[in-house]
Amino acid sequence: MAKRYAFLVDTSLCIGCNACENACKNFYQQEASVHWRKVYYMQEKDLAQPLRAPVSLACNHCDDPACLKACPASAYRKDENGLVRHDNDRCIGCKLCTMACPYNVPCYDKELGKVTKCEMCADRMAQGEEPVCVASCPMGAIRVIDLNDPANAQYADNLAGLPPRDMTQPSTRFILPLEQKQDWRDK
Repeated sequence: MAKRYAFLVDTSLCIGCNACENACKNFYQQEASVHWRKVYYMQEKDLAQPLRAPVSLACNHCDDPACLKACPASAYRKDENGLVRHDNDRCIGCKLCTMACPYNVPCYDKELGKVTKCEMCADRMAQGEEPVCVASCPMGAIRVIDLNDPANAQYADNLAGLPPRDMTQPSTRFILPLEQKQDWRDK
């Protein structure tokens, strides 16, 4: 069985340093408004007690990607390994994918006149290297896991404050802050 890649984000380890976001931006030489990975702060109202809880998010490589469905140019594809890929040559810059994605992931690059997005550093992974965000995290808060490995079923598949999971079936998994661990399946 082929591997099905997903990001695992350990919110108990993330310190909000933005190393992952900056490493991605620098490695891919993205223009100012493009951010394939972003560090957000979970809202206190979504947590059991006041807590400043950063979480690093990128493309969720959804099982039912809204970006793919919305693209009139067929610039998106879903690979067997779980990655949602974007073909810049096919992109017409209409931005329909940016409007369709409930996670605001695809980014319009003004210099290119096209949309771009995280592809989990597929070229690096094909050479046995980690994605840039994973390699740059000083705390080890981001990893790549295989969703076909039953051991990875233990991880939460959503965070409070994110869009409902049933919208696109995102693949990103989470290790939750201690305050949220007991009720993540109820969200």
